[in-house]
Amino acid sequence: MKPRWERHGGTTRPYPKAHEISTRLTPFDAVQYVHRMPVPWARLAELIRLRSQWGTLLLLLPTWWALVVASQGRPSLRLLAVFTAGAFVMRSAGVILNDLADQSFDRQVERTRQRPLAAGTLDVRQAAVACVLLLAFAAGILLMLPPFARWLGSVAFLLAAAYPFAKRVFALPQAVLGAAFGWGVIMAWAAVQERLPASAWLLYGATVCWAIGYDTVYAIQDRKDDARIGVQSAAVLFGDRAWAAVAVVYGVMLSLIAVVAREAGMGVWTALLLGGVAVVQAAEVDRIRRGISGADAFRAFQRQAWVGAAILIALWLGVRVQ
Repeated sequence: MKPRWERHGGTTRPYPKAHEISTRLTPFDAVQYVHRMPVPWARLAELIRLRSQWGTLLLLLPTWWALVVASQGRPSLRLLAVFTAGAFVMRSAGVILNDLADQSFDRQVERTRQRPLAAGTLDVRQAAVACVLLLAFAAGILLMLPPFARWLGSVAFLLAAAYPFAKRVFALPQAVLGAAFGWGVIMAWAAVQERLPASAWLLYGATVCWAIGYDTVYAIQDRKDDARIGVQSAAVLFGDRAWAAVAVVYGVMLSLIAVVAREAGMGVWTALLLGGVAVVQAAEVDRIRRGISGADAFRAFQRQAWVGAAILIALWLGVRVQ
């Protein structure tokens, strides 16, 4: 017997739109609907931002910093591959969790209203299933790590789940994002040394500060819409003084990385490259101070991936050329 949405005067009706499921179908019909409909691969790719992997790079690069420093510049290819796969999978799952939580907000923001869940072009149940599968895959990747790092991985899942709701109750949700993005540093260091010295926590703190900075810049795109609908962010909290907040966290980030470099015995090459990064970051802050558009804010956010790559080179040279 056909589900009732296919029974209409003896003819077959088209599948209903995603937002019609809860209002027109029984739970049994809805399960059949999700099972029978074609998998919308293009929409799922759009949902996980497959064409834009800047977020994955910003999540991945600090884990590589930790792998390089903890291994004295000789990270294993296996761990590099594991953390690269983990960054892609966790970032993909994270954006699905974010979009599932923020559908109602996204519909009210110009930049996000065409996202698949906000626009109703992707079924919520299919997005949820994709998220569960990604998290299951991430758990499988976690099993490839040593026991201590594996145990720390459970914290990563909790932090990823907490961020989408932080903006509802916390004036600085970027700090929660930073805690989540930086946790890969802790896991990577533990995967190499199976212990967490002070340098690991300093590098974690640097990553948290970095994420607060670049995500504040990212949030400038939506500052007016966020203030109107009541979504909290650092861009809303600091307003026209956001540039000063970004300057502070970028400065703390570089200071902490410099301490880690000194403790690891790194020399002049690291100092020169980190000095160059400081100049770049100062120029970015000055652009924000003078006022930037939403498009400029997104480009400034993207450029931080190059900053992360430069820091990686500085740390690698520092431990290799001593």
